[in-house]
Amino acid sequence: RGLGDVYKRQVLHYVYAVLHDPVYREKYALNLKREFPRIPLYGAVRADFWRWADWGRELMALHIGYEQIDTWPLKRIDTPDAKVRTAGQVPKCVLKADTATGRIVVDSETVLDGVPPEAWHYKLGNRCAIDWVLDQYKEKKPKDPTIREKFDTYRFADYKERVIDLLLRVTTVSVETVKLV
Repeated sequence: RGLGDVYKRQVLHYVYAVLHDPVYREKYALNLKREFPRIPLYGAVRADFWRWADWGRELMALHIGYEQIDTWPLKRIDTPDAKVRTAGQVPKCVLKADTATGRIVVDSETVLDGVPPEAWHYKLGNRCAIDWVLDQYKEKKPKDPTIREKFDTYRFADYKERVIDLLLRVTTVSVETVKLV
């Protein structure tokens, strides 16, 4: 394949791969914080472009199709919280990760164990993808009293199983992305 065969989609895949390149991210870290990224053309050989485009295509398929990929086989440990249950309440939302032990504490009853170390290395900005998901689903009280009174309807317990499924998929995406990168 020559460069005359380049189509918009292949250019997009190439750029996506370059933006995930750790060497590129480190070298241009300051520039990426201040301005639009500038994308280098790697290698003088035409085959290099196609190799990068293929990597970008694989990354993009993984990231866009995360809802269809297999979940990572994390061990789910459910230990009933008797104190909360006898009070007639739902388990307390925790959503906290422990990278040292490879555990995610979901709530006062549920823990996900066996997160592989490489899953913590896939970053979205300055934090790993798993931490990003945990932060997005935490229960937060709005500061404004009017908003808090009328619109504070989110309860983690209503979405617990969906969040667990998402964490299993994001773990797979993170591990596979680190392998590709």
